[in-house]
Amino acid sequence: MSDAAREEILARIHGALAGAPARSSAEVPRGYARSRTPADLLGHFVERVLDYRAIVDRVPEVDLPAAVAAACARHGVQTLVTPADTPAEWTKEVTGVDVVVDRGQLGTDELDRADGVLTGAAVGVAETGTVVLDSGQSQGRRALSLVPDVHICVVRADQVVDDVPAAVGRLRPERPLTWISGPSATSDIELDRVEGVHGPRTLHVLLAEPS
Repeated sequence: MSDAAREEILARIHGALAGAPARSSAEVPRGYARSRTPADLLGHFVERVLDYRAIVDRVPEVDLPAAVAAACARHGVQTLVTPADTPAEWTKEVTGVDVVVDRGQLGTDELDRADGVLTGAAVGVAETGTVVLDSGQSQGRRALSLVPDVHICVVRADQVVDDVPAAVGRLRPERPLTWISGPSATSDIELDRVEGVHGPRTLHVLLAEPS
């Protein structure tokens, strides 16, 4: 578009608006609800996680090691990657599985050969069934939760919030954030769902509640 054409268009717009009434300065009411906390926050979280075809188990914290071992057995995990700062007790009951600790040394090929990964989380969102990782404690690098086919994710009960604004309030924007709503999935023009295209085929959430 030439400068002359641009100036002509702007002039016509200004002319059309010349007789328009002045913009109102009335305040917009902000009395809308800012929280959607359900009566059963954790139950709502579980329901929404299941809606995304993920797997979720509610387990007492004391039974978490057994739940991790059971999840590995259920999904046939033979090689399990864990971040370096993962609590050792999480995997103390895992048997017959090669547990590989990632200290940043594992390449993409090595992660691709691993059957699964075990991580913690930063926050869980009940309204959307979303788990958020920020590479903090027990979460490791982003690649860990994106390459292996099975993602076993531990979410503590006190990490679950009602909605996205509450989740954002707990997160630090300068950290690398990964928002996970169910297993990775896509569909073609005929709406045939295919899982595991852009990330793990299986998401297994272990909701750890106070014993």
